[in-house]
Amino acid sequence: MESELVLHNGGCHCKKVRWKVQAPTSVIAWKCNCSDCSMRGNVHFVVPRQRFELLGDSDQFITTYTFGTHTAKHTFCKVCGITSFYTPRSNPDGIAVTLACLDPGTLSHVEIRHADGKNWEDFFHRSDIVLQSKIHSTQ
Repeated sequence: MESELVLHNGGCHCKKVRWKVQAPTSVIAWKCNCSDCSMRGNVHFVVPRQRFELLGDSDQFITTYTFGTHTAKHTFCKVCGITSFYTPRSNPDGIAVTLACLDPGTLSHVEIRHADGKNWEDFFHRSDIVLQSKIHSTQ
């Protein structure tokens, strides 16, 4: 699902954490059932880390939670508690952007796929999620 890269903006509820990300207008988003994502109702899409940029003094308002393997870095706003982005276990070289935290108007299509976080190893080996944090020659 390739499409033209555009600049998307987004952030947390209180707007203390703001960012911009270059991503296609059409994305594959993942609804995960792991213990963390299912509690938060998280649906996210993954981008290469170099296409994500925190804006202003946003880093001063971020704190991080880890568990299990500590590969995933669940970042959230210290003020409002919203996780608008994080480093996913599946793509430690990328950024997972929370779909609901994107400013409206820049996406043309979202395909929602199921991520079986309860059976993470199995899911990871049979899915193509790892490719989403890689820069492809057509992008």
